[in-house]
Amino acid sequence: MKNVVLFIILFITVGLVESNAQSVLVEAESFQNKGGWVVDQQFMDQMGSPYIMAHGMGEPVADATTTVQFPKDGAYHIFVRTFNWTAPWYEGEGPGKFELLLEGQSTNITLGSEGSEWIWQQAGKVNVVNKTLKIGLRDLTGFNGRVDAIYFSKSANPPTNDFTALNEFRNKALKIKPRKAGKFDLVVVGGGVAGTAAAISAARLGVKVALIQDRPVLGGNNSSEVRVHLGGRVKVHPFPALGDVVNEMGPTRGGNAQPAAYYEDEKKMEMVLAEENISLFTNYRAYEVKTKGAKITGVWARNIETSEELFFSAPLFADCTGDGTIGFLAGADFAMGRESKEQYGEATAPEKADAMTMGASVQWYSVESEKEEHFPDFQYGVEFNEANAEQVTMGEWTWETGMNFNQISEFERIRDYGLLVVFSNWSFLKNHSSKKQKYQNRKLDWVAYIAGKRESRRLLGDLVLKEQDLTNHVLYPDASAPTSWTIDLHYPDPKNTAHFPEKEFKSIAVHKAIHLYPIPYRCFYSRNVDNLFMAGRNISVTHVALGTVRVMRTTGMMGEVVGMAASIATAHKTNPWGVYQNYLDELNGLMEVGVGKYKMENMQKYNEGQTLGPKTE
Repeated sequence: MKNVVLFIILFITVGLVESNAQSVLVEAESFQNKGGWVVDQQFMDQMGSPYIMAHGMGEPVADATTTVQFPKDGAYHIFVRTFNWTAPWYEGEGPGKFELLLEGQSTNITLGSEGSEWIWQQAGKVNVVNKTLKIGLRDLTGFNGRVDAIYFSKSANPPTNDFTALNEFRNKALKIKPRKAGKFDLVVVGGGVAGTAAAISAARLGVKVALIQDRPVLGGNNSSEVRVHLGGRVKVHPFPALGDVVNEMGPTRGGNAQPAAYYEDEKKMEMVLAEENISLFTNYRAYEVKTKGAKITGVWARNIETSEELFFSAPLFADCTGDGTIGFLAGADFAMGRESKEQYGEATAPEKADAMTMGASVQWYSVESEKEEHFPDFQYGVEFNEANAEQVTMGEWTWETGMNFNQISEFERIRDYGLLVVFSNWSFLKNHSSKKQKYQNRKLDWVAYIAGKRESRRLLGDLVLKEQDLTNHVLYPDASAPTSWTIDLHYPDPKNTAHFPEKEFKSIAVHKAIHLYPIPYRCFYSRNVDNLFMAGRNISVTHVALGTVRVMRTTGMMGEVVGMAASIATAHKTNPWGVYQNYLDELNGLMEVGVGKYKMENMQKYNEGQTLGPKTE
């Protein structure tokens, strides 16, 4: 019988009751009917919980509703944990307004538009009868009002807002005990292109795999939620069979910020479900790691809708999270930001090390309608005018924010600024521009709320790939997945910075061509966590070298190699380092043959980064 787990456990009652029977905590993401509200898990590591958001692009979304069971009847004070998301840029009332509904009736208290951080906002009182209450959330603006939790208490005091204490409070209130997820040889955390390819590659070689993904779809940046096309080349020298899996899962059409169907989410899902050796856990976010000595012994993951917790144990783990989350939690060595020129002798590196990274993109597009389309006046701290407005009808990778902020601890701010400038610019074009007639019948059709991130932590392996390895074509004995993109590094667009000092939201790309280059296998496992592989943008490279390896056809081939190495490690009861030390010839043999299952033409069509072509030695 297939061992597949999808969207596990829907709670019939979502009011989760504290042991003292004096209060009820409702996690907003567990609402039975979410209406038009979306679940956002991107900041769980900083918040301890997902939240739901009214992402209506200026049009109020449908109500979210649920039924709550109470321990006893009587009067309860109500508190809603919410955030006035434009507060970092605007001191006044914010746009994310919503109301709480009790038995279908509004409390007439506007929520979500005050304060400057996540707060418990008082939302009135209610008299509960028959121990049951139907509650709802009514969006008032369509501009990303957000709700973390709703708390009903006999006391007039809200819960704590301190991160550690609040997490302890949640755990006590929810009373959910983790259960074992199953028995596996390899646990892959992260269902982007790299993680999905790693899981499929390992499974086809007989490895029992758990694939954990914190969204309902697979593909990461190449999913319909982010909409970035696949870059790089597959099926090339020195291992032309590498890329078969990437080719099988890749969409037939390319382009950034295109309609959802272009990204063929269903193809990736069907491929994973077809593999008998993969157990798929969608909507689960890995949040804690158990270690013993230098080894990971297990990972806890929490369902982003039900709060159910699972414990995953295995001899081997693969961190394909992009942020290097599993490695970080396990104490793996990592780097973040730009190294100095002196550290590795890289010509492109800055003179002094700094924290700058490539940014994250909130992509968007509009469509032409047959009638005039209204868009609200949206002005919240960033002024657009005739001189600085972007006279465009879509925005793709160049709409990039957060280069000078921490892409992990400040990521909500980074994503929110991406939303802010899209809405602000569009509002100017629609309502104030001298060319507004051009936009009269246009409406926003899609704005990403899952941001496409390029760079954060890079986990360090036995080899750190650097610029001169690429430019001098230094071949290592453990050469594996080839990178074919240029060294493509992003910087704030000087023209945009001139208009928006320290608030830029556009980027430029600086390309440096390289020869087709096989990445050393030693970049794919941690140097100090014995049983941890990594594939994706969090592999062992410098900031400069990341510029070429980070595109998704390349990261997918990394995943294929990791899956192959995991099969060898499983068969010989060794670890990733042991594969390098003792079984490199066996790995080379697998890379030569590949793990393709279907004969397909090469689907790659969209390669922006240009190489100098293969280099023969």
